[in-house]
Formats: sequence, structure tokens, C-alpha cells
Amino acid sequence: MSDQVRLSAGDPAPDFTLASDQGDEVNLYALLEEGRKVIVYFYPAAMTPGCTKQACDFTDSLDSLQAEGYTVVGISKDTTSKLAKFRERDGLTITLLSDPELVVHEAYAAYGEKSLYGKLVQGVIRSTFVVGTDGRIEIAQYNVKATGHVAKLRKDLGLAA
Repeated sequence: MSDQVRLSAGDPAPDFTLASDQGDEVNLYALLEEGRKVIVYFYPAAMTPGCTKQACDFTDSLDSLQAEGYTVVGISKDTTSKLAKFRERDGLTITLLSDPELVVHEAYAAYGEKSLYGKLVQGVIRSTFVVGTDGRIEIAQYNVKATGHVAKLRKDLGLAA
């Protein structure tokens, strides 16, 4: 897992179909067929402080991101029922997807060796990808910070704050 090659701009985005917290199946390429770019972000665990901050930031920016042609999906290894509680508790409006087997995490190299409090551990690597309508990665960011990430991403995308 940790020897997996990270994705870069220009790489084809691995397709996926995952269950959402709202009980439907979401397919990446179906979203792209709607003519929208997709922001795919991976986070370690629902309802933890950093992940809550990041999800709330994406929710707060969702209207303006959608107006610019982006769809946002957050992926974690949490169960759909836990994701539903996360949505309910924090009033989230972004799409939350469950990847308990870590298949999609691994396809995006968003699971592997990382440093946690100075120790090397296997875990979810907080990562964000912007997938263009052509199915290729436009931006690949690994080890992002939960706080301030959405503002930085907006800047990287050339969008107003």
C-alpha cells in the first residue's frame, strides 16, 4: 500500500461507485457525464474535529463551488449510517461516500504509511483531487491540512475567496 504510486495532474482518475449516506450509489464517471468537474476528498474519520472542520468548510463553499461547475464528494471508511449521523449533526450538504474496504482510497493512494504524532502508521492520508470533465486529474494534493484547506483549494482553482 505505501509503495503505491501517487496520482498526479494528467493521470486518469480511477472510476468508482460507492454508497452514500443517503442510500444511493454514486459513480464518478456519471457525475462527470453531467459536465461538472468533481472534487474528491478523502478524510480519516467522520465526526472527528479536523474532519468536521473540513466537511463544514466544503459545505460552506458548496453553493459557490457548484456555481463554478464543481461537485464535491467526501470519502471515508466510515459506514453509511455513521456518515448519515455526521450529515445530520453538522448540517452537511456535500455528498458523503463510504469506502469501508478502502478500495477507492488505495486506487487514489489515499491510504498508506503516514506520520501520526511522530510515529509511522498505516492510515488514511487526507487528500484532495480535482477531476476534470475529461476524467483526468487536474489537481492532486496529499497530506492536506484540514483547517484552511478549502480556502487554499479555491485559490489553487483560481476562484474568489
